[in-house]
Amino acid sequence: MKRVVVGLSGGVDSSVAAYLLQQQGYEVIGLFMKNWHDDSVTISNECPWLEDSNDALLVAEKLGIPFQTVDLSEEYKEKIVDYMFNEYEKGRTPNPDVLCNREIKFDVFMKIALSLGADYVATGHYCQKSEIEVGGKTVYQLIAGADNNKDQSYFLCQLSQEQLSKALFPIGALTKPEVREIAAEMELVTAEKKDSQGLCFIGKVRLPEFLQQKLQPKEGKIVQIDKNDPIYTIEKPAGLSLEEELKKEAQKLKYRPEMGKIMGKHQGAHYFTVGQRKGLNVGGTTDPLFVIATDVETNTIYTGLTSHHPGLFKKALFIEKSEVHWVREDLILKAGEKMQVMARIRYRQPLQKATLHQFEDGMYVGFEEPQSAITEGQFVAWYLENELVGSGVIS
Repeated sequence: MKRVVVGLSGGVDSSVAAYLLQQQGYEVIGLFMKNWHDDSVTISNECPWLEDSNDALLVAEKLGIPFQTVDLSEEYKEKIVDYMFNEYEKGRTPNPDVLCNREIKFDVFMKIALSLGADYVATGHYCQKSEIEVGGKTVYQLIAGADNNKDQSYFLCQLSQEQLSKALFPIGALTKPEVREIAAEMELVTAEKKDSQGLCFIGKVRLPEFLQQKLQPKEGKIVQIDKNDPIYTIEKPAGLSLEEELKKEAQKLKYRPEMGKIMGKHQGAHYFTVGQRKGLNVGGTTDPLFVIATDVETNTIYTGLTSHHPGLFKKALFIEKSEVHWVREDLILKAGEKMQVMARIRYRQPLQKATLHQFEDGMYVGFEEPQSAITEGQFVAWYLENELVGSGVIS
């Protein structure tokens, strides 16, 4: 009998995952990860993790499976929280959820599970796994979840073959309504529970308040750039190589405060991210203002009117060589090679037609259509049909 450890989060998805594994004849153990307990930043006196671990315990009791809580807050702080602060300080926007899966759930947590004699680790992610044979070796595939609305393959875009070989995703072939239905039939306490929002570990914490503890507020200017500014009509020199052309398309535009008009003040450029429209607190414009760029060196935020502002769009992005990650190692591109893919630059974004171009020092992703708010520090993931084959950090 194969033993599997399920990360019970206290939500409906992982509860049903545990139940399905039990039905499939696995020996199931439930493990709740406690990742965060710095009460100084939780808002109000709700304590989400206590409530969640309690729900996880009730589900385990109902299913009659052993249950324990593991405290991973040390590893969390080191691998996720510190990484977030570092990224924000550099003016980048991290994706803690992707990292959390790579560094915590399928690394620290997986090691604990394997030390308990488990053959597999299971989570309540909406994604699927299959295997094929390539050159006599088993290769694992990360496939999108069957529920288009809930597909979470993007969050697992940094997993390796080794991690995938030990992973199970029991609800990947189901839709959310089907999952809730099973939970209701089984009378699991989580059946009606709302989906958790926000960061995977901070629970009910508002990000700016969380960041303010470490990153000191400092006042700076909000500058509005006109959509007809000459910076958007730069002529492309003739005779550029493909690499030079992609480099131009992926490049950050160099804004300077004197290029626009001052619209107001902000409390720190590192609290803002490209594409953001809330939290600027600038009134009196005909249309909403969007952040088109932030400069942490000069502590300036550049904005533009409407979501169609040219400052929001780019046709290409760059990934440094060390940040290119292939789930399917057998598909790795060599310098000079290219591949047609479908890609997304954020969770839930519909897949976009794109071409990967691998060069000596990194990879360019060129899109057929210009993309809005390509954000440094976020992950781009690429697919062949419904299989996620690789990803990288946008630089």
